[in-house]
Order: sequence, then C-alpha cells, then structure tokens
Amino acid sequence: MARKLVAELIGTFWLVFAGCGSAIFAGGSIGVGGVALAFGLTVVTMAAAMGPISGGHFNPAVTLGLVAAGRHPAKDAPPYIAAQLFGAFTAAGLLAFIAHDSGAKDLQQFAANGWGLEGMPKDTAPYAAHLSMAGAFATEFAMTFIFLTVIIASTTKGASVPGLPPLAIGLCLALIHLVSIPLTNTSVNPARSTSQAVYAGGIWISQLWLFWVAPILGGVAAGALSKWLNKPATEAA
Repeated sequence: MARKLVAELIGTFWLVFAGCGSAIFAGGSIGVGGVALAFGLTVVTMAAAMGPISGGHFNPAVTLGLVAAGRHPAKDAPPYIAAQLFGAFTAAGLLAFIAHDSGAKDLQQFAANGWGLEGMPKDTAPYAAHLSMAGAFATEFAMTFIFLTVIIASTTKGASVPGLPPLAIGLCLALIHLVSIPLTNTSVNPARSTSQAVYAGGIWISQLWLFWVAPILGGVAAGALSKWLNKPATEAA
C-alpha cells in the first residue's frame, strides 16, 4: 500500500504543479488551449508512469467512481484520497513559493475554481462571471461523468490496445478543459480545487463545496453505470 500511496502523491503533485502552474505562470500567453493541453499531458505522463503502481487515480472523484464501479476496494479510498490531497497541497505550496519569489504580492485567484465571479480572468474564463451555481454544478457533474466513463471503459480488460488508455484519458481531460475552463476554470478534481482555493482564500473557499460534490456525484454515477455498460458481450442484456 505504501508504494501505491506514494505513486498517488507524486501523480497528483505533477497534475497540480504542471497543470495549475501552466495557468498561473503562462496562461496569458498560451491561453485556454495551452492550459488544457498541459493538464492532459500531466495525466498522459503520470498514468503511464504511476498507473502500473497505483492505478493512476490522482483525483478523489476518480477513486470514488472506481469504487462505485467495483474496480477499487472501498477500504483503500480514504488513504488514496489523503495521498492525493497531500500531493496537491505540496504542489500548491511550491507554486505559491515560486509566485512570491518572482515578486507577486497577491496570489489573487491562484487557478481556483468558481462561478458568477467578476474576478475570473476574462481572457480564459469569459463566461464565468455570468454562470449560475446550477450551471457550474451541471458543468462539473457532466465533465466528471464523461471523464470516469472514458477512464473505466478504456481500462476495462480487453477493451484497448496496450498503451492506449493513458493517451485516451489524457486527451479526454484536455477536451474537458477546453470546454469548461471558460465556465468554472475546470475542476473535475476535488484535490486540485482544494489546494488552489486554500491559497486564494475568500470567496474561492466559500464556493469550494461545489467542486467536491459535483465531481464526486458525476464520478460515482459513471462508475455505477459502468457495471452494466462495460459487461462482456456474453453477459450484456
């Protein structure tokens, strides 16, 4: 178990550091497409590197979705989520240190997630100031549902050629970011959201609950559906 938890910590660290770091330090120059690609590449690289050790979750919603699908032991979910949070907070702390060291006096949004906020950067999140709580919830639920659907289907035994799942999952995450960065700044991952909100503070903390509830419900719904959807052809009704 120790090896699995360290793998989850490292994978989540890289997802937050490289994904959120690209938004914080380079978002103005690489835009939505560049940030989306960065998040996708974090999953491709770490799913390939750490997937054989821990399964490559790097996300509490993924862990709980896989529990719902019968693909991960429920008893292992709490330590997995703890390792993911530790990795995310370690990455966020390093990002904050680098930002302050480079002269930033205020971390401002710090890649946090939200809705209905004028404080969201207009170059990457032009619709966020007008999005309601219901719209944000629907976005995060739907995006996480699709993410888990792709994860579970692409990793089902016999469903894919070797080496394809990390690429399919990473490309899916990149597409998710292309759609939802302009809306909620994209969460689909409670660990990633929490690590950024704690440093941003204020309203970003008060809205954090949605970025736990919606992704987890979306992931669990996809996991439950997958029990039927991914049955072998000989068993499917």
